[in-house]
Amino acid sequence: MSAGEETSHIRSGLVDQLPDVDPEETAEWLESFDQLVEFHGTERAEYMIRTLLQRAGAKSIGVPMVTTTDYVNTIPLDQEPEFPGDEEMERRYRRLLRWNAAVMVHRAQREDIGVGGHISSYAGVATLYEVGYNHFFRGADHPGGGDQIFWQGHSSPGNYARAYLQGRLTEEQLNGFRQEASKAPNGLSSYPHPRLMPDFWQFPTVSMGIGPMNAIYQAQFNRYLHNRGIKDTSDQNVWAFLGDGEMDEPESRGLLHLAANENLDNLHFVINCNLQRLDGPVRGNGKIVQELEAFFRGAGWNVIKVLWGREWDELLDADDDGELVRIMNETLDGDYQTYKAESGEFVREHFFGRSAKTKEMVAEMSDDQIWGLKRGGHDYQKVYAAYQAAQATQGKPTVILAQTIKGYGLGPSFEGRNATHQMKKLTVDDLKRFRDTLRIPVSDEQLENDLYDVPYYHPGDDAEEIRYIAEREKQLGGALPQRPAGVSSLELPGEKTYAQAKKGSGKQKAATTMAFVRQLKDLMRHKGIGERIMPIVPDEARTFGMDSFFPTAKIYNPHGQNYLSVDRELMLAYKESAQGQLLHPGINEAGAVAAFTAAGTSYSTHNEPIIPFYVFYSMFGFQRTGDSLWAAADQLTRGFIIGATAGRTTLVGEGLQHLDGHSPLLASTNPAVKTFDPAYGYEIAHILENGLYEMYGDHDGDHNVMYYITVYNEPVTHPAQPEHLDVEGVKRGIYKLSTSEHDGEKVQLLGSGVSVPWALEAQELLAEDWGVSADVWSVTSWNELRRQALDVEQSAMLDPEREPEVPFVTQQLQGAEGPIIATTDFMSAIPDQIRQFVPNEFATLGADTYGISDTRAAARRLFRIDAHSMVVRALQMLGKEKEADQAITKYDLTNVNAGTSGTADDE
Repeated sequence: MSAGEETSHIRSGLVDQLPDVDPEETAEWLESFDQLVEFHGTERAEYMIRTLLQRAGAKSIGVPMVTTTDYVNTIPLDQEPEFPGDEEMERRYRRLLRWNAAVMVHRAQREDIGVGGHISSYAGVATLYEVGYNHFFRGADHPGGGDQIFWQGHSSPGNYARAYLQGRLTEEQLNGFRQEASKAPNGLSSYPHPRLMPDFWQFPTVSMGIGPMNAIYQAQFNRYLHNRGIKDTSDQNVWAFLGDGEMDEPESRGLLHLAANENLDNLHFVINCNLQRLDGPVRGNGKIVQELEAFFRGAGWNVIKVLWGREWDELLDADDDGELVRIMNETLDGDYQTYKAESGEFVREHFFGRSAKTKEMVAEMSDDQIWGLKRGGHDYQKVYAAYQAAQATQGKPTVILAQTIKGYGLGPSFEGRNATHQMKKLTVDDLKRFRDTLRIPVSDEQLENDLYDVPYYHPGDDAEEIRYIAEREKQLGGALPQRPAGVSSLELPGEKTYAQAKKGSGKQKAATTMAFVRQLKDLMRHKGIGERIMPIVPDEARTFGMDSFFPTAKIYNPHGQNYLSVDRELMLAYKESAQGQLLHPGINEAGAVAAFTAAGTSYSTHNEPIIPFYVFYSMFGFQRTGDSLWAAADQLTRGFIIGATAGRTTLVGEGLQHLDGHSPLLASTNPAVKTFDPAYGYEIAHILENGLYEMYGDHDGDHNVMYYITVYNEPVTHPAQPEHLDVEGVKRGIYKLSTSEHDGEKVQLLGSGVSVPWALEAQELLAEDWGVSADVWSVTSWNELRRQALDVEQSAMLDPEREPEVPFVTQQLQGAEGPIIATTDFMSAIPDQIRQFVPNEFATLGADTYGISDTRAAARRLFRIDAHSMVVRALQMLGKEKEADQAITKYDLTNVNAGTSGTADDE
């Protein structure tokens, strides 16, 4: 590969492949341009270059696309604003922060504790944080409403150290780092975990890739609130602090287009480019900053590089022939990392020594001066200029690529080392060097007395540094991080809103998906909460029957609809609007969950409750986005997750990857998620009503729950709500739906969701063909029945003297005669969750293994979960082996074409 090919993607390589046919003329043009810069400044020069590029395009002159710029700071020296703070003061207390953060992690490594922690991450990001804390990040009390900050997860010790200086955390709490139970109530969570520290942290970020994704959708949601007239968010910004290694996560980059497409200039990414992953270089043989610049530029973002501190300005100004910039461009990240793990002498020889010109440039500098040439992410002036430029940028999101050193200031054992992320202990010599560097007034004796009792340092509340922090905090609207409690209750709909669903479907058949959609429409019509409902649907709204929302609620698009819609004459025309209520993220489940999280935490973030309903193919919910939903639980999200087209046999023809037989089991692993599998519209109504009450009703329980409701696409007849319905049973997980009037031996048939009609069919077959009396139960939540029963067991274990409580499922089935047969359209493990709490003999029929493409009836017969399979299993459990064999023959149970449980038509 030629040199031109290697550098054609950056400015300094633009002419490498073209001959200079008139060097004298070229020199005149360059001299003229240099004079323009000298007399009129870089802004005028930039304008002229842009104008020439524009004219070149109009004249069809080929201008190569510049995906990356030279490896220098984006903002020219003459465009840097003056730093408004007291830099010396800020450096003084930053030294205290870095000391206390390191000591906190070090103390947690005492032999009898050893809970881990990260020293090096905060050491490298401290300047990036402090410039923001003191000059940009607005607290909740700011007149503009406050900013949302997504902190870099591994740097939490720095946030704690700052809160300690502010008086928000005590020394005892710092000593409880990562010891939440053993040091309760003074324990601190390892990372930003709102559920564990609900007054402190606002956004969980340490599951790599989810922070960037959620930050993008938080910025979009802020605009959604503003455009819909719910809250003025025009003065609020979203800041996300990320690692360069984290940007390898597909989630970190996969949604960048949304921020650009929607012109989210309220969004600022700050990528801490220390050039290291957890184990080694991010791009040892490459340049991660250049790669990210190209990627973000291509996605439509404004890119600001902050690579070199002010000590480099004079050298770069003297680089008339670009030799220093050439070396900067060509030096690999692995080498840059090595330079900071070596010495000034090493840098002189291996970096500047690569050219006679650059070696001469530093000839008069000492090794210490060369070593003192800082990276840009540690320079207050450079970082401030970048942040101000980001906030001033209009029409685009901004990413700041700040070059730093991991373990900065921690000494040669830590700085830039491959293992620095896992290093948690400081030796006495490390502590002494660190103390001397930071000028902390701690004696050798204090350090040597007990290696793990190294003192924190606080200069006192009246110290200049502390007063400075307090004043900056006051000016910017309050301390951060902080999570406001927000709105806890709303005026909820009454019986009228749910009345239609409780009437049933009459003679018409309807899928539970449609029953849910109809109920959602009624909720959206409610004057109290209707405008606060936010439906979120990836690219399947028509599948779910939600295209009826298009012309009324409209699809949110901040740009409105500026084209002539092809279906504009239709009743259900596709309509976009800046005031649209429905969020349509496209084929993008990850983004949909991020939007769900932003909306579902708006009660805290904005003090404006929004109730999200995320509707999706159930197969592509918890299986695809389980980590994001776990983060949503950590963030105390409230809302409804609707797994449409649920079941392993209901989605006719779609086949293996579309058929969900396990999502309730996956959902059961998330403690914040309550899972329901309703069979009829009236069950859906009660579940939604109870969910809204749990989230926003006036009660003392936990409001921070998410309801996962599975609904199906198979049309069934929905009966009207029974006169004496066991509503408590519907809400808690099980109720008796039908008592057999037939005399005979008893069995109990349990079903959920779409399997309830099969159970009713089996009830008739058992009575008519075999003289068996079967009662049918609708199980609305296998998961909740198990959770409640396990809670009862644990309570009994801890208080054996008290009369034990009986699990709810056991209470409900107490006195029910005969064996129990449970069937669902899910795998056996889902109904099997209640086995140990059922007082009778129990059998489960489940759709295990992979799904197939076929008719519903054939698939159910193949899995042995249909009505006839229930009959055979019931006869076997009654000891009627002869009758069971007869039933197998009578119903042709091994013939998939003989199945009858299920309709052949879609709704």
